[in-house]
Amino acid sequence: MPATSISYFLEDKPDQTVFDVIVIGSGIGGLVTATQLAAKGAKVLVLESYLIPGGSAGYFEREGYRFDVGASMIFGFGDQGTTNLLTRALKAVDMSIETIPDSVQIDYHLPNGLNLKVHRDYDKFLQELTEYFPHERQGIRQFYNECWKVFNCLNAMDLLSLEEPRYLTRVFFQHPLACLGLVKYLPQNAGDIARRYIKDPTLLKFIDMECYCWSVVPADLTPMINAGMVFSDRHYGGINYPKGGVGQIAQKLVEGLEKFGGKIQYKAKVTKILKQKNRAVGVQLADGKVYHAKRIVSNATRWDTFEKLLPVEEMPAAEKSWQQRYQKSPSFLSLHLGVKADVLSPGTECHHILLEDWQKMEAPEGTIFVSIPTLLDPDLAPAGHHIIHTFTPSWIEDWQKLSATEYEEKKEEAAGRIIERLEKIFPGLDAGLDYMEVGTPRTHRRFLGREHGTYGPIPRRKLLGLLGMPFNRTAIPGLYCVGDSTFPGQGLNAVAFSGFACAHRIAVDLGM
Repeated sequence: MPATSISYFLEDKPDQTVFDVIVIGSGIGGLVTATQLAAKGAKVLVLESYLIPGGSAGYFEREGYRFDVGASMIFGFGDQGTTNLLTRALKAVDMSIETIPDSVQIDYHLPNGLNLKVHRDYDKFLQELTEYFPHERQGIRQFYNECWKVFNCLNAMDLLSLEEPRYLTRVFFQHPLACLGLVKYLPQNAGDIARRYIKDPTLLKFIDMECYCWSVVPADLTPMINAGMVFSDRHYGGINYPKGGVGQIAQKLVEGLEKFGGKIQYKAKVTKILKQKNRAVGVQLADGKVYHAKRIVSNATRWDTFEKLLPVEEMPAAEKSWQQRYQKSPSFLSLHLGVKADVLSPGTECHHILLEDWQKMEAPEGTIFVSIPTLLDPDLAPAGHHIIHTFTPSWIEDWQKLSATEYEEKKEEAAGRIIERLEKIFPGLDAGLDYMEVGTPRTHRRFLGREHGTYGPIPRRKLLGLLGMPFNRTAIPGLYCVGDSTFPGQGLNAVAFSGFACAHRIAVDLGM
């Protein structure tokens, strides 16, 4: 059904509110889609089930602390090139955020004394890594330089919808070499290229961790396109923390959305995507209220979209095929800690990763991730205190079928294990605790509305790079998906990319 026909169908519903686009969920992917379309003049409504926007990029406040829901390692705030997608998304709706640069991406604490920092200075990072693996000097530089080739291809062009033929044609003629370079890397994974240059098994394990810390899979399962983006942008645009916390990103996008005429409604839980002749035409809320639109965008996971918001027995074949290729990643056990400032020694970095046994990298409670955002923005905590947000993979199955008392006891025991391990990095942590809140996969499922509290999709087996990842359009006309279960995958900058692409595709479909 063309846009003109669907508009006649919708105009025939005077008792209902009709929009050009409805976005389900206010995660960053959904908000970027919404703001891009609002900036083009579309009538947009965002429906958010929670009290504030942002999803995994939201925040909450307790006893003078402002905690980020998720990690505080933020890409996309650079001031040059085209991969600075958060900067560009805010600028599209006349918004900006003050950011604080971080000179180190990660301080690694790995098995057998492999302790090194990923400095923003590229050569300094390579030098430090080479000191541990002098026999792999050439291979190290060759692998990371290969990542730069990918990044330079991406950074040479506007990142919009790969589903739009005219865009692809235009970009190819403007940047033929960059396009050909990306085509070469699309079917490849980071592990394949790493082994082309590197033989040392411990160094290859380090490359696995370099991927795992943001993709939650080792290098063999991490698309080279994604690895090239992350491994290079940390030295190009850098890691930049938004003043006031990660939640400011969503807050500013919402402000820009409303500035350009868009709307957002909170405590608006969508329970059903409505179809007319197999076309998505609206949504129904938990309170029974119905909204119609020419296009519907789901920022929910694909599992939630096609198994809860739509009848699971009518799941399109393309979605069944996707679920055969991808599975839900684990969720996280999260500790949001307020600690006395003297727990942290001078020179402590903002982000850390701790692992004592390579064999446990992917195991529940194996790898521990740490963010200390108050080292960059002290105003997030009371004077004389810091925030330590630490999280580790955890499966929801381990937290089911527990009584309220058993659940609280299990949380306390798990927190004790994590704090004991963190004492190796931060001696005196336990004694310096001022506040602690523990979140489990059940917490993530409840507040983020994500099936099993999952971080996102991961491959069930080795795939050809990004070729198995779906784009924004779905098999149901009028319905689009955005976020981490669409190309190019997880991460704040990645879901912003999906938002740019989704908005571009919809704008073309609506003739805007």
